[in-house]
Amino acid sequence: MSVLPSTARPRAMSAWLLAVAALVFAMLVVGGVTRLTESGLSITEWKPVTGAIPPLTHEQWLDAFHKYQQIPEYKEINRGMSLSAFQFIFFWEWAHRLLGRIIGLAFALPLAWFAWRRAIPKGYGGRLVALLMLGGLQGAIGWWMVASGLVNRTDVSHYRLAVHLLTALFIIAGLVWTALDLRALAANPASRPARLTGFSLAVALILTVQLLFGAFTAGLDAGYVSNTWPLMNDHFVPEGVTWAGSLWATVSSDPYLVHFIHRWWAWVAAVALILLARRAKRMGGRGPSIAVNAALGTQILLGIATVISGISLPLAALHQAVGALVVISASWAMHWIGAREA
Repeated sequence: MSVLPSTARPRAMSAWLLAVAALVFAMLVVGGVTRLTESGLSITEWKPVTGAIPPLTHEQWLDAFHKYQQIPEYKEINRGMSLSAFQFIFFWEWAHRLLGRIIGLAFALPLAWFAWRRAIPKGYGGRLVALLMLGGLQGAIGWWMVASGLVNRTDVSHYRLAVHLLTALFIIAGLVWTALDLRALAANPASRPARLTGFSLAVALILTVQLLFGAFTAGLDAGYVSNTWPLMNDHFVPEGVTWAGSLWATVSSDPYLVHFIHRWWAWVAAVALILLARRAKRMGGRGPSIAVNAALGTQILLGIATVISGISLPLAALHQAVGALVVISASWAMHWIGAREA
């Protein structure tokens, strides 16, 4: 039986990673509001360090506003916008980026401290560094996404938005999974990291498809093409689909078809998640089972309500937030299963 070195602090590290996961969850919520308020292109520069300080004087605000006035979104959609209206959208994008900076510090500084104190259990250093690097990459992906909307178009690429969102959800799942591994290690020094089983991987892939089309729905504003449920404008298969270009181009870019797929693939994902919850419960995981079912049920109701409301901002923001909770609860259930099949 392996024995942890006396300097290892798996329980403290688990709590730290869960706190970082909470920050990532907050960033996902703010990111959803940023998208829904069309605020993402309000900051036209990427300044990782100095950009943490917003404009402080009237002249600085005018300079930031002038830069925004040069991009297509302002010229074609928001021409005539007041400075106060610009400050509103600037705030959301700035808050989103600020949270990213805070998360970077909240991860990197404690990681360095744990490493210096030799508190990282054997086998976890590489995983933690990988998460740190993925977080840095996420910042670059965020700017890559924003840059797609600064020239020749009035919004960001929905493909890049999907990469940005899925990476954030992968990061939060990785943080939760690693935190649970460390918590198990604190309880039993001989425990092994949970493994992703074939069943869990299949569920994860099904869920990823739903999240992907959710991102496409958001990026294309596809939620607005129908405010009726279960039928879309009195049709099961909506009218208005434009079959142009390749099959993938239509499936991933036509708002009607993207909305249709997101709406009905949700039931495939729901069945998969229910089966996941049942398997976890059979293995004694009542907590993760309840979490998956509660998050899933809430998410389905929110999805329907969001559509019927004509994409109410509070409901749409809650829909994205609970989507992240679905990912977190599914990760918990998959970890529970994987730890007992390791």
